[in-house]
Amino acid sequence: MMTVTNRFKLVKGMAARMAPAFVQQNGLEQFKGFRGIEINVSTQFEEYDEMNVMMYWDTREDFDVWHNSDHFKNSHKREQQKDGEAKKASPIIDNTVIYADVVAELVMN
Repeated sequence: MMTVTNRFKLVKGMAARMAPAFVQQNGLEQFKGFRGIEINVSTQFEEYDEMNVMMYWDTREDFDVWHNSDHFKNSHKREQQKDGEAKKASPIIDNTVIYADVVAELVMN
């Protein structure tokens, strides 16, 4: 099993507002090898909030199939602005993607 973590630095107050969108069942759960997703939000920093979106996959290949799919592209589209509307500023200050193998775990149910 492996994880893909997208570590976002976001404008203060935006992490808690954005987090629920990542766990809506919209077809992601149908992809081969997808195991789950968890969202962690930290508000401890004065300048920004941090949100970590950690996805669990059986293999990197399974993740890549989803990442290259129309489902991924459609779920990451930004809302199009109407003619004459000012472009909305992104709440994302920075982000880093981390790929890691799960090498040990302790799960309590």
